[in-house]
Amino acid sequence: MSPDPADRHQESARHQEGARHLSPARVLDVDPLLEDPQTRIVVCCGSGGVGKTTTAAALGLRAAERGRKVVVLTIDPARRLAQSMGIDSLDNTPRRVKGVDDAAGGELHAMMLDMKRTFDEIVEAHADPDRAAAILGNPFYQSLSAGFAGTQEYMAMEKLGQLRARDDWDLIVVDTPPSRSALDFLDAPKRLGSFLDGKLIRVLLAPAKVGGRAGMKFLNVGMSMMTGVLGKVLGGQFLKDVQTFVAAMDSMFGGFRTRADATYKLLQAPGTAFLVVAAPERDALREAAYFVERLAAEDMPLAGLVLNRVHGSGADRLSAERALAAAENLEDPRIVDQDDGKAGVRNSPGPQDSSDTPEPPAEAPEAPQATDPVEDTPERSVDRLTAGLLRLHAERMHLLAREQRTRDRFTARHPEVAVTEVAALPGDVHDLAGLRDIGARLATSRPELPEPGA
Repeated sequence: MSPDPADRHQESARHQEGARHLSPARVLDVDPLLEDPQTRIVVCCGSGGVGKTTTAAALGLRAAERGRKVVVLTIDPARRLAQSMGIDSLDNTPRRVKGVDDAAGGELHAMMLDMKRTFDEIVEAHADPDRAAAILGNPFYQSLSAGFAGTQEYMAMEKLGQLRARDDWDLIVVDTPPSRSALDFLDAPKRLGSFLDGKLIRVLLAPAKVGGRAGMKFLNVGMSMMTGVLGKVLGGQFLKDVQTFVAAMDSMFGGFRTRADATYKLLQAPGTAFLVVAAPERDALREAAYFVERLAAEDMPLAGLVLNRVHGSGADRLSAERALAAAENLEDPRIVDQDDGKAGVRNSPGPQDSSDTPEPPAEAPEAPQATDPVEDTPERSVDRLTAGLLRLHAERMHLLAREQRTRDRFTARHPEVAVTEVAALPGDVHDLAGLRDIGARLATSRPELPEPGA
């Protein structure tokens, strides 16, 4: 069910207003992306702490309330997604989210990747019961499945492949793991596949294939230096555990690489869209630029950039310079109406420089000093408060200018990337109403939308 045409027209008008703010960069409109039945996977990627999890959840909710059957897969162990969706906890099984407006026929499900459980499911699905039991109980496997470098990212790819193969949802939104090395999510399958297909694994597998003492003799003769070092560092029992694990997993190694290759191609397919999420800060946008360039190199379909936590102001016609000048005028009663603030006083003759200044009448009171109680009149208190607010406004204007310069550098370098901006909110998003608001801001690209209900 499509949204009401009148509402759609209003949102389009708001989007055009946002486009003027974002010019000359291309403006990303997420609604056509979410509504397109050909879009089957949306991947939110970016460095840590930029709001990927919230963005993924907001996109999933908006798509569901516009008629899509959606599952959001998060890799974030902080459980913020579960809390914002009103679920006690998330696990490796998709759970339906309550409170979603299903008038358009959509549904929203959410899950959090359980790395070890996903690995266990692979073993159980591709090995007979006896061999699966041997693998699951192997100490080396338990270490590998719980914390081997790249395992989390690989299992995220595995789970994505499983969800897509089931065809229970027509849109999968993926919240990728936070990573400093940009696209570990894409690199992990290659790394783990190379490890499982590598020479070390094949050498360790050789004794099991040759058998008994002859096998150990082969290993000791062919790789005596390597095994001697490994034996000293890791211990003989560890090598035995590895050999047992490799022998049990031998028939599954090819499957790991085959599934990894299939999922990788799925990410390159036209039905997939990558959204790079960043904050309007130098380091975050530098990472975003790296993501954009790497996705292009890997032929991954990039939909655009979500610039999160952007600051704005409804009073941006008052510049920082004029605000500071006005604050100085209020704080120093001697320079009232001086447009240049204290600079105007420094360039003007003071009372001590004027030889013809008349003496005040005898009956006139002495001019108040800085410590005179007259300074504490209600009028002066209002002046000081106003001056403080003007200085806060000047700081805000400086922040806006800095964010705009940072964003302009990114768009100058990547003018082909469509951008949408989301305002910095005063607090964390902790419920569906907050996610719904974020979704509206994503779709209209207006940082300063009114608060809900305003």
